[in-house]
Order: sequence, then structure tokens, then C-alpha cells
Amino acid sequence: MRSSPRTLFAIVVATFAGVSAVDLRLCADEPVRLRSDAPVIVSSWDDLLKSVETAADWQRTREVLKHRYLELLRDDFKPPRVPLALELHETVEVEGIYERRLISYAVEEGERAHAYLGIPLERNSKLPAIVVLHGTFAQGKERVAGLVQNPNKAYLDHLCRRGYVVIAPDHFVAGHRIPPEGPYETGRFYEKHPEWTAVGKFTYEHSIAVDVLQSLPEADGDRIGALGHSLGGHGTMFLAAYDERIKAATGNCAASFFRHNSNVEAWARDHWYVYFKHIRPGLLKGELPPIDFHEIMALVAPRAYLDIAGLNDGPPRTQRQRALMLMKVMDVYELVGAPENFAFYMHGRGHSVSHESRQLIYAWMDTHLKPPEATATRLVGGK
Repeated sequence: MRSSPRTLFAIVVATFAGVSAVDLRLCADEPVRLRSDAPVIVSSWDDLLKSVETAADWQRTREVLKHRYLELLRDDFKPPRVPLALELHETVEVEGIYERRLISYAVEEGERAHAYLGIPLERNSKLPAIVVLHGTFAQGKERVAGLVQNPNKAYLDHLCRRGYVVIAPDHFVAGHRIPPEGPYETGRFYEKHPEWTAVGKFTYEHSIAVDVLQSLPEADGDRIGALGHSLGGHGTMFLAAYDERIKAATGNCAASFFRHNSNVEAWARDHWYVYFKHIRPGLLKGELPPIDFHEIMALVAPRAYLDIAGLNDGPPRTQRQRALMLMKVMDVYELVGAPENFAFYMHGRGHSVSHESRQLIYAWMDTHLKPPEATATRLVGGK
């Protein structure tokens, strides 16, 4: 590449000044950058608000999406609600801070769920409450309670210390209900409920966990949140979209969506944990369900939702699409006048619940479930 006389002269001068010719050439060949307005970001996620211009338009679209969501869950095939018949099996006081109770309750005829319930000992009134959902771990609620394995995921312990009533239920194929074939085997479930879905089952059960919280004299039934990691992360999204009693939610590392996902068949495996058995034939033909994560997440609006994900969690480039997806969900929150109720944080720590993620999650709950004075700042008194 031929240099201009001006560049050659500058190189000579710079050489005497101790600046390398390569450095100077890089400076001399920089493009001229012109001021401009921000370009419109266009993506496949724009279909969320197709033909939607007003909040009233969104409400009509939301009704359609909610119907599609319930169809995806096969919600029509869930069993009837039964009385909770709550039972207490064990009580342990933890360091004089909270009481941990092992409880069980009915989720359908002849079937009971087990959960840990944490209740702070110091309370002057009803406390906000949270449903915490574990990831794919055989003894799920044990880890959430801080009894085994990874203390980063001991959400029940962490939150009780922050003044929350917490329920940590077992997933329906984990903990007290591990099938004979092994944890997370859904074969027997589909034998019993061939038309339902595993996601419909766990979402329905997590909604019953909300019933349990609302039955407690220590919990404020109008201030209930939900959070979880991995399986519990997308479980939180599914629950918040399903049950409007959830006022604040956080999904952490909440799995990949349907579109732009090279491993989409994992949502409808032919063995082990089968999320949505009925969509497998379509997926094998390259056909995706008529609803995706951005539409399910948008059903939560205007209630509070925080999404946390690792850019390097999952197939290459997939989670970068998540950033585009989440920006479109924010458009819905802005449309309904509640942009402060949606946020997301993306990091490079992979499939984790690192310190900064936990701090964001717990602060999000404090902001949206506790009174304003709980998070208020103040000036230092005196001079």
C-alpha cells in the first residue's frame, strides 16, 4: 500500500520523536467517524410486538400468547386441585435465626410433595415470601437448604437470613419422589398422564407451593416471589408466566429458547427427562412450537422479572441471541409503563450462580418485595 507524502513526512518526524512508523500509520489510516443517530436494531425477536402499537394492542396479543402458553403446557390435562393436607415432619432451629421445617402437602390425588420451609424467628409482622426452585440435582431441596454440595445454591438459607419466608419444594422426580428408574426419569409420569407435560406438571406443583405460602400466618400472601437456577431458572419463568400471584421473579441460567438453538430437540427427548413430549414430532421435522421464551417471559409484565445468564453457557452464539431477545421483552415493559420492573444481566461465568449474580438476585427481591425503607439510602448525619 502506497503512503501519501503527508504520511511519509509524519513517519520521518515521528521516527526522530521515538514513535514507531507502524503506530503512526495506524493512526494516520483511521477512518473518519461521523456522528449519527442510533440505528434501529432488527432481529427475529421483533415478532413479539408485530402489529402492536399501544398497551391495548398488547393486552389483546397477550391473551393470544397466554392461550398458546397453556397449550404448550397442555394445562387442560392437569388434575383437579386437592386440599393441601399440610403435614409437618421435622423442625430444626438454625443458629437462632430461622426455623427450618420439613413439610409435605398434596399435589394431586394420592401424591404428595415434600419441601423445606424456612421461617425467620425475628418478625413483627407478616414477611415477604419466596418460592425457590433447585436445578437438576437428585436431592434438590437439600442443596437449596444449604445441607449438601454447593453453598452458592443455598437460597433458602441465604433468604431466611434476609428476612424472607421461603419454601423449597422438591422437583417431582427428585428428592422424596425419585422414581425407581432414577432421578429425573419421567417415564412413569407420562404413563400416568400421557397427554400432559413435565413442564405443566412442575409448573402446576410450584403454583401449589404458592398456595402453601398463602396458607401460612407468617407469610404475606400479597408479596410472593420466585427464583431458581438452571432447571429452577426456567421453572421460575414458567411459574411467573403461569401464576400472577408471583410479584417478583428471577431466572438464573434459565436454558436456551426454541429458535436459534442447535440442540432444540433436548426440549423433547425420547428418554430420561422429557419436558414436552408432544412437540417431538414437530421438532424432528424442523417445526418449532408457536410460542417461544420472549413471549412467555413477556406474559410476566408488568410484574418484576430479572433474567441472569452466561454468554458462554450453552452452544456457541446461542446466548448472544438472548441479549436481543431480552431487549425486545423490555419493549413490552416500556409499552405497559413499567420499565423499572424488568432487567437482565449477562456475564462470562458460564452456568453459575456467582457472588455478583446472587447479590443481584437478592437485591431484586428486596426492591420489589420489601417496603421502600428496606432499600433506602441516607446521608451521613453531623458535620
